[in-house]
Amino acid sequence: MMNASSISSRFKDLFVTPSIVFDFDGTLAIGHGPVLAYALCVAPEGSKDFLERVRRELRRYDDGQSIYRDGYDIVAKLASELGIDDGTMSVAYGESRKLLGSDLAPVEHVRGIKDILSSLKGHARLVLATNAPENGVHDLLRQWGVADLFDQLHFVVGKPAGLISIISDLQLDGPVLAVGDIYEFDLSPAAQLGADTALVGATATISEAKVSMRGDSIADLPLLAWVSSRVSSS
Repeated sequence: MMNASSISSRFKDLFVTPSIVFDFDGTLAIGHGPVLAYALCVAPEGSKDFLERVRRELRRYDDGQSIYRDGYDIVAKLASELGIDDGTMSVAYGESRKLLGSDLAPVEHVRGIKDILSSLKGHARLVLATNAPENGVHDLLRQWGVADLFDQLHFVVGKPAGLISIISDLQLDGPVLAVGDIYEFDLSPAAQLGADTALVGATATISEAKVSMRGDSIADLPLLAWVSSRVSSS
């Protein structure tokens, strides 16, 4: 005969809630506008050709020929070569985020973002987890009509380490899929915890990282199929 605790446990198992954790820059937001704004804010401290060097490396990154992790890494590494200190870089990054969505930092959303998230709403817990500050990001989500589709919004997460507690908490309710464009920051912590992973963006086709799925963008991922499979197998 089952006791009350066992019944409660069995009852809870019937209600598995899958979660999908999305990165922002490079995953939901695409284009180099924010990176170029960052470079623009650094430029007064850099060399005369700093912006052109950043643009050149961004073209190489898009072609899959870059040694850099992403656009922000390009700006940071090139600035470091010029001896620009971390404090100056931090101020420049903060200033660039204030420009987010303006003519100086145009931001595009991935195609079909509202339809994709709407199709998942109610079937999975939708979570945004980004290292970016809330400033600018929340406004863009509202402009795109998707802010209310997220169940949780996490800013200044401190990835990769900061992602661990978020995913661990979500795993208490069911399986988790982490989606991002930088394996080391967005997906590695999830993989360590046994969660599924999806790599998108410029490195998706050339990265040798072991992931559950990959595609040029979230529009290429079988997200709803993932939710269905995880619910049925629980």
